[in-house]
Amino acid sequence: MAVPGIIPIAYEPDYRTDMIGRFTDGQFLASITYAFPEGYRHGEGWEDAKRLYVVLHRFDFDGHHIDSDIWCAGTWREQQQRRGRPDSALACAEARMAELLDALPRREFQSIGIRPFQLTVDNVLFGLVIEQHGENEVEDDWAELYPDRLGFCDPWNGEYST
Repeated sequence: MAVPGIIPIAYEPDYRTDMIGRFTDGQFLASITYAFPEGYRHGEGWEDAKRLYVVLHRFDFDGHHIDSDIWCAGTWREQQQRRGRPDSALACAEARMAELLDALPRREFQSIGIRPFQLTVDNVLFGLVIEQHGENEVEDDWAELYPDRLGFCDPWNGEYST
């Protein structure tokens, strides 16, 4: 089945899509996620290449991408060095996310429907990208949320694969 123009994403409390919904000006999709830069090959120094991002994408009510707030909270190495402290990368990321979400007027967590989009920040791909997922596919059949690595496909009901 072909990829629809608007991809539904189901709200799942306390799981990977628990920071999505609507607000006064449209829809939002937020996450705290680790990512490697494009083209990175795992090896020595990975602890500094793996970075923790706070991501807030905003969309209009028709699912068009409006803008994104993307902030790097630190590296895996920094998180491990400060684990459990209020200045750890994760603690800083959670505080920043709370600020971003609190700034969305009349925010309600719920399922959303957005159109594909993509942008690159710090050489990291962010967005909902249409792809061919099967080995012998001849048409696009998959939408992948980057860098979170959530995949959406037929029956296009908002559920995802990891």
